[in-house]
Amino acid sequence: MKIVFAFPVLLIYLMMNSCKNNTTPFSNANNLRGLADTVGFAHLDWQMDSVMNRINDLFRKQLASAVQPKETVWKAAICPHDDYAYASWLYPAVIKNVKAKTVIIFGVAHKAKNLGLENQLVFDSFKEWRGTYGKVKVSSLREKIMKILPEDMYVVNDSMQQVEHSVEALIPFLQYRNRNVELVSILVPYMSLLRMDSIATHLSAAIHSVAFENNLSWGDDFALLISTDAVHYGDEEWGGQNYAPYGTDSAGYKQAMAHEHEILDNCFNSELSDEKAERFYHYTVQDSDFREYKWTWCGRYSVPMGLKTAAKLQALRKMQPLNGTVLGYQTTIDHSMLPVTDLEMGTTAMANMHHWVGFASVGFK
Repeated sequence: MKIVFAFPVLLIYLMMNSCKNNTTPFSNANNLRGLADTVGFAHLDWQMDSVMNRINDLFRKQLASAVQPKETVWKAAICPHDDYAYASWLYPAVIKNVKAKTVIIFGVAHKAKNLGLENQLVFDSFKEWRGTYGKVKVSSLREKIMKILPEDMYVVNDSMQQVEHSVEALIPFLQYRNRNVELVSILVPYMSLLRMDSIATHLSAAIHSVAFENNLSWGDDFALLISTDAVHYGDEEWGGQNYAPYGTDSAGYKQAMAHEHEILDNCFNSELSDEKAERFYHYTVQDSDFREYKWTWCGRYSVPMGLKTAAKLQALRKMQPLNGTVLGYQTTIDHSMLPVTDLEMGTTAMANMHHWVGFASVGFK
């Protein structure tokens, strides 16, 4: 196992190009993981209280049709991680039924290329993360899982974890639901499908072993939560890349939406399987080069890794496959934004036909 402790995190962050702008990281101290985005996400308790009040008020109809009954408990789930102004109700739509004390979060490693990370899971060594309602404890499950995993399958890299926003985005909503929530953050960088399958096999076995030894119930004591935004679309402000294969007019938008819903229907709805996880991988990753996009979901590695782990874990438990439900989908340009400017928050990217992002919330039980 290679361990890389956090060092000049702020300097590293400023040297790297980001898909989220106007963010200011808080440097960590005393083994506390600070914040990477204080603009798009709530980082104070009063901000989060207002965000939830406004979501419940302005998106009441969407939540009523998406949120599942109280007795529903997600064992695994998919949640967005974009600005709260854009993704808004899709966060609580899925997190409301994530009820476990410990949440293992599969995050995106947006800066993996800058730090030369690939084909390994990325853990952190922080004891706590800064939360909206106080510090969030890192679960002891992290060390127990890493102890079982083959050492060549993971790395501990606090610098990568410090500048990554995809896990951080979910914490305020998790903490709003449960002030005592604990987490394990696992970032998934560039990864070949063969390597991913091998790591998911070992990771699911490690989680299964730790859960059995500690008498932990999947869903009640721990859950898997996958962080991803859906397609990143357009021909402007994507680092010089053109991510608009269908064009940027209304017809192109309609085609892009059809492609998105094809992915949702073919990969997430109904029975979860290892094959569906691989199907998603093939939808989003180039067959000729696993480091390149085929269709621009930033979670092209976190999603199949999380789904593979969930499917394999359920098989180890000798239970029927998990069943998936798409709770909702929207884009940054198909609805009114959640008002947040008076909360000292904002957005970190533009939203128009030349630059937009999709979001999906999915639960598995």
